[in-house]
Amino acid sequence: MDKRINIISDSVGKQIVVITDIRFQGKRNINWEEVEKYLKEYIGNCYEVVKTADQIFISSDFPGELKGSKDTRRLLGANAKAKANATQGIPMLLQCATNRRWQENYKGKHNVDAKYGWYRFTTRFALPVYDSNTGELERFNIFRIEMLIRHATDGNLYLYDMVNIKKETSTPLEQ
Repeated sequence: MDKRINIISDSVGKQIVVITDIRFQGKRNINWEEVEKYLKEYIGNCYEVVKTADQIFISSDFPGELKGSKDTRRLLGANAKAKANATQGIPMLLQCATNRRWQENYKGKHNVDAKYGWYRFTTRFALPVYDSNTGELERFNIFRIEMLIRHATDGNLYLYDMVNIKKETSTPLEQ
């Protein structure tokens, strides 16, 4: 397992994926082309959601969809940076995912690739915040994100996007 990514539990026992490395810098301009290039390393892999035993595959359309989705295009600032850096923890984010819910496919363009509808899972992760003057680690901000999964014609589940990112207002993790 990557030592820059760990799984911890908060005070009420909910899991948080802690990502200690900020690979994609900047709040104003995330280079989504670099994020897409990085995501291509995941293609062909399969990860299990522990709570439900669902097997989630990463297909070749995932990098482009995450980079070009409406959700990604509307993101600014810290949430864009958080989504880009969350991609480093996809295996653990899926492993720790909870709150599985299904929804019907309503868009004709997804009649084949999401014939059996969509699943959403909720997962949490933390990213470090460094002091701008000293560069020292101050704390970790915690985010919630939904993993959007398509249930395809072949019966498999495929990660489609990571959406609805939100910073939690709870007390951040201290160093």
